[in-house]
Parts: sequence; C-alpha cells; structure tokens
Amino acid sequence: MTTSFPVTKTGPRFGLATALAGCLALSLIAGPVHAAEDANPVLAKVNGSEIRKSDVALAEEELGPSLAQMDPATKDDNVLSFLIDMKLVSKAAEDKKVGDSEDFKKRLAFTRNRLLMDSLLASEAKAATTDDAMKKVYEDASKQIGGEQEVHARHILVETEDEAKAVKAELDKGADFAELAKKKSKDPGASDGGDLGFFTKEQMVPEFANVAFAMEPGKISDPVKTQFGWHVIKVEEKRSRKPPEFDQVKAQIETYVTRKAQADYVAKLREAAKIERTADAGKPADAAKPDAMAKPDAAKPADAKK
Repeated sequence: MTTSFPVTKTGPRFGLATALAGCLALSLIAGPVHAAEDANPVLAKVNGSEIRKSDVALAEEELGPSLAQMDPATKDDNVLSFLIDMKLVSKAAEDKKVGDSEDFKKRLAFTRNRLLMDSLLASEAKAATTDDAMKKVYEDASKQIGGEQEVHARHILVETEDEAKAVKAELDKGADFAELAKKKSKDPGASDGGDLGFFTKEQMVPEFANVAFAMEPGKISDPVKTQFGWHVIKVEEKRSRKPPEFDQVKAQIETYVTRKAQADYVAKLREAAKIERTADAGKPADAAKPDAMAKPDAAKPADAKK
C-alpha cells in the first residue's frame, strides 16, 4: 500500500522561501568577490600564473621614471610585457637555483629591509602631514618674516662708470627711466623698463641691496658698481613683505613636514639603539640633524627677480 503525505498550504511555500533565502545569502557572499575580481581583472597568464591589473599598477609605481614619456596605452602594454618576461625569467632562475646563491640572499635581504624601511617611513609621514601640522609650519614661517621689508625698483645696467654717469645725467634732465632702460640697459629685463619687481635685501647682491634699501621711493641713485657692471637704480615703492596664501605653498610645506617627520623618527630610533662602528668603517661624516633642516620660506615670492 502506498502511503501519501499530505501537502500543507504552508509547506511548499516555506520550502521555496527557504531556497530563495539561501540563494540570496549566496549572492550576497559571492557579490563582493566578483566585484573585487572585476576591479582587479586578470590581464595575462604565463604557464598558468596570473598577472592582474594590480600587478601592473605596482610595476608602474616601481618603474616610474622610465615610463614618464609614454602615453597610457603604450605604458600599460610595455609594463605587461615586462611582467610576462619577468615571470618567465624568474621561473628559469628558480630552476637554475639562482636564489640559493649567497649574493642573491644578501641582495634579497637588502631589498626586503629597504622595502620595510620605506613602508614604515611612508606611514609615519602620512600620519604627520595633517592640516593642523602643516598650518602650524606655515604660521611659524610667516611669523619669521613679519615686518621684513621689500623694495620695488628699476635699474639700468651698463658696462662702465662713464656710461652710468651719462645715464644719470640724462635722468637728471628729466628723461623717462623706463624708456631709457629699454634703450641703454644690457640687463635681460630692459624690455620691461628695467623693472625688477619686489625683492628682499637677501635676494640681491649686497652692493645693490644696500643702496636700494637706503633710498626713498621716487629717488634715483648715483652709479653703483657690482659684479655685473654699473647700475643706476630707481626705487618705485617699499612695503612690508607679506606671505603668500597657504594653498600656494601647501605642497612645499607638505614636503617639509614629511621629511622632518621621517628624520625625527629615524633620530629617535638611533637614540634608543646601540650602534657600534668598527675601526674598519672609518670616521662617519657629520649627519644633518632634523632641527637643522631648512624650514619652507612661506613668504618667498614665486617670481622674485635678480
């Protein structure tokens, strides 16, 4: 006798719901995997060994300078070809037991240590380069130049003192300085009427700077001799030096903060370590200390003229 089991209204529905839930769970688990694979596809296989997009990106980072002049398509193709060759040759090297040599082991150890060092220092630098840290460096550098004076001047540069005296005589008679500079000056800025723009005292040779900063706006100097020849100087205006906006020097400040953080970290490790140099190592050169690093000049004009 055949025994039949009653089918309830809820039974088949419960079974279908359970199956759908299981499929949904599997799809949720598998989804991120497929997404990750799509973001990092296999670009080539060498005897079954995969080369993925992330491998190409890493190789591009390592090979950077040699790829700078290539367009993106050529660069990607060349890097992929390099990785294919690298897999082939490295496998051949393994077969020949190249990795068992003492020289290889030393080079591998050095490369590993270098990579560890670079990775840790990059991490320290990233942690140090906060907006607050960079703004503090900017503010400190800006304070250092507070009240420093800048002069806006023109000059006419000639070969001899007699020529300079003749230029001064024409100016004393009312000649226009800018027009005379265009005609007489041998300086590359002559076409701009001898305009030097704004500059600080340190940006000019002392003989020139001492005269220019002692003059009042609108005055014209007597002939001044420097290593470049003879100058007649006209001071247009003076002002207190102002720092550029933070965003204009942000990249420079970031570089400074990065290098200082790394140098400070290495210095701290050195202080805590027992380092012994043998007589065979010779005398160490004086190492630059972190606090000896030059701070970025937050107020230096980008187009200062000499």
